[in-house]
Amino acid sequence: MVITERNGHVRVRRRRTLKPVSVTTLPYPGFPTDLQAQMMALMCVVPGISVITEKIYPERFMHVSELNRMGANIMLEGHSAIVSGKKNLSGAPVMASDLRASAALVLAGLVAEGATEVSRVYHLDRGYENLVAKLQALGARIRREKEK
Repeated sequence: MVITERNGHVRVRRRRTLKPVSVTTLPYPGFPTDLQAQMMALMCVVPGISVITEKIYPERFMHVSELNRMGANIMLEGHSAIVSGKKNLSGAPVMASDLRASAALVLAGLVAEGATEVSRVYHLDRGYENLVAKLQALGARIRREKEK
């Protein structure tokens, strides 16, 4: 990964092609369950088969159906999600179910083709201060609207 800064902007680029992974959430020092949803969003756009196994909170897969609405190909089998990654996601209206899911849906929306509208983003406020402004500062085309 290469990180550069120019004129107050940060650019992060990968040096190699991203590859699918198998991840199992575990207590520290294992892979944190709090990053499971965000990792899944990433694996949706990495070609190949990734497996994410949730050993801490098995019910923490509420975001799967919403990512699938964006064109992801995720199947649940017990405590595992099998992610068949592909090149692109498509923008879609989706609903956040919790803090981690809302972050994952925002990240997926940033890489999706077309517009993504994430509802129930009040979950974000519990864990991410000024996320929209921070993402805008990085160059994201994102805005927050009042919920209808």
